[in-house]
Formats: sequence, structure tokens, C-alpha cells
Amino acid sequence: MEILVSLRTLHVLGVILWIGGVALVTTVLLPAVRSLPDHENPFELFEKIENRFARQSRVVTLITGLSGFCMVYEMGVWERYLSLEFWWLHAMTLVWLIFTLILFVLEPLILHRKLRERAQSDAVGVLRLMQRAHWVLLTLTLVTVAGAVSGSHGWFWF
Repeated sequence: MEILVSLRTLHVLGVILWIGGVALVTTVLLPAVRSLPDHENPFELFEKIENRFARQSRVVTLITGLSGFCMVYEMGVWERYLSLEFWWLHAMTLVWLIFTLILFVLEPLILHRKLRERAQSDAVGVLRLMQRAHWVLLTLTLVTVAGAVSGSHGWFWF
């Protein structure tokens, strides 16, 4: 039982740091950087700040995923993946996979270079696109968190 408490604690702390950071980037950082005067390079400033967050996100995302996997293993609840009643477990796994793919594959191998190239001619447009993508990801994660909290306490929404 102690291991489950420790795993759940790590998992929740990871989610707070990870999704809280996504919320900050989406609702505060991107709008602030987009409002900079044209003579400044808003994309370059965003990149400097976001790169620090990306490193943190990679570590926290790994901790969150590993602790989640270990909880499912320790509790022996793999069959929950076979039930729509536990849709939030599927959603948590999907959100984790999306962010892991973005943070470890797409961003370092493709997105960073492509966005930087495009930002040289349209920095504001790139930031607008990034903000839209962040809003989609944030909305998906908030619905998932709400479902996970309510579902883990017995309320299954349907």
C-alpha cells in the first residue's frame, strides 16, 4: 500500500508540474510574447523560455508515465483498458503518448527546425499557430484530468 501512495504522489506532482506548465505557456507566455512590438523577435524570446520548460517537461512527463504504469501494474488493473467505463485511463494514456511523442520525437527532430525557419518570415503567425495547438492540448488534458479525478472517485460521467 505504501508503494501505491508513493506512486500516486509522484504521479499527481508530475501532472501538476507538467499540465500547470502547459497552462502557463498557453494562457500567459504565448499571449505576452505575441504582443511584443514588431521590432523585437517574439519567437526568439519564446524559444529561450520554452526550451527551459521543455527540459522540465521531458523529465516530469517520464516520471508521470512511469508512475502511472507502475500504479496500473501494482494494482493489477490492466482489464480497465478493456472497459469504456474507464475512458479516462485511456485518455491519460493517450495524452501521455501525444506529449511524449511531441517532446521526445517531433519537437527535437522536426518541429524546432521547421518552426524556426517559418518564424524568420512570420514570427507572429508561428506563435499564433503554436498558441492554437497549445489550446487544443490544454483542453484535452483538462478534460482528461477532470475525468481521471472524478472517475478515480467512482463517478464515471455516463
